[in-house]
Amino acid sequence: MTEQKHLTLSQLGWRPFFQNQIGLEQWEHPVVRVSAQQRNRLDLLGGTGASGLDLHPDMPAITVGDWLLLTPGGRFEKLLDRQSVFRRKAAGSKVAEQLIAANVDTLFIVSSLNEDLNQSRIERYLSLAHEAGADPVVVLSKADLCDDPERYRQAVQVLDPMLIVETVNALDAAELSKLETWCGPGNTVALVGSSGVGKSTIVNTLLGDTVQSTSAIREHDAKGRHTTTGRSLHRIPAGGLLLDTPGMRELQLVDCGEGVNATFEDIAVLAEQCRFGDCRHVSEPGCAVQKAIERGELDARRLSSYQKLIREQAFNSATLAERRARDKSFGKMIKAHLSQKENLKR
Repeated sequence: MTEQKHLTLSQLGWRPFFQNQIGLEQWEHPVVRVSAQQRNRLDLLGGTGASGLDLHPDMPAITVGDWLLLTPGGRFEKLLDRQSVFRRKAAGSKVAEQLIAANVDTLFIVSSLNEDLNQSRIERYLSLAHEAGADPVVVLSKADLCDDPERYRQAVQVLDPMLIVETVNALDAAELSKLETWCGPGNTVALVGSSGVGKSTIVNTLLGDTVQSTSAIREHDAKGRHTTTGRSLHRIPAGGLLLDTPGMRELQLVDCGEGVNATFEDIAVLAEQCRFGDCRHVSEPGCAVQKAIERGELDARRLSSYQKLIREQAFNSATLAERRARDKSFGKMIKAHLSQKENLKR
């Protein structure tokens, strides 16, 4: 993390929400924020500077941005409740949940101003932001390489009239001053987006330093190559904190029903007018959603995106719930077996 020395807890994002979780007997215990996560170790920042902490199996799941309470001797004592948390289903066929970042105030959703811009992908990120409790801002990068940035901006704005959408040339620091509103002292912002959309360039320009490597997009399909390999927290000259994340080729939603409904609030409002309360908005009579599509008031693509995300998060959530139930049952069985074995010894 750049400029990591001599930062106060307030500059690191400390707030009453976290302070209220510490008892009077713990007020002298060190509190630190996770600035990076290695395979078996956490990089930490606190009022006395940088430190580290080894990960152990008995510790809870921790991610970058978390606040930890340590013992006076520097050992792990407590993970503080999060003000916001980003999570997804682990990539691939693995049945598990993966934490992405915690205690983020604003999510910059980055996409390129080219043919790779995808409304459905942005809706997926918006659902993630709404579920996490962070404010989304869509940042359309590479404006210097686009002949008609406004066309792409409008394609995103149509998703939500109240959505903040900024077009920028990520190589120009003056252009990125548009984002300083969300980068003030103590505020934490995170960047998400597909590989090659310019996230690393935005990070480097915001920080005024080359902390992330960059690579060019492939000309034949406007898609990028992955350059950032780990999550890390950085100090922004404007006073805020920036959390960079790797380009995610797969972002499966889990336990994200409220986030999806918030992203597709227009469909949720229409659905209240359907004749049947369990309307699937396919071919049911009296479907207000389908009528809106027929009148040209709602894009059929948007309904398809909504239905896909609702099904996906419901399936992943149910699968994870079954996994947790099996693990809990297995844990009880092992505990009972060990208890019986101990009784036999006696």
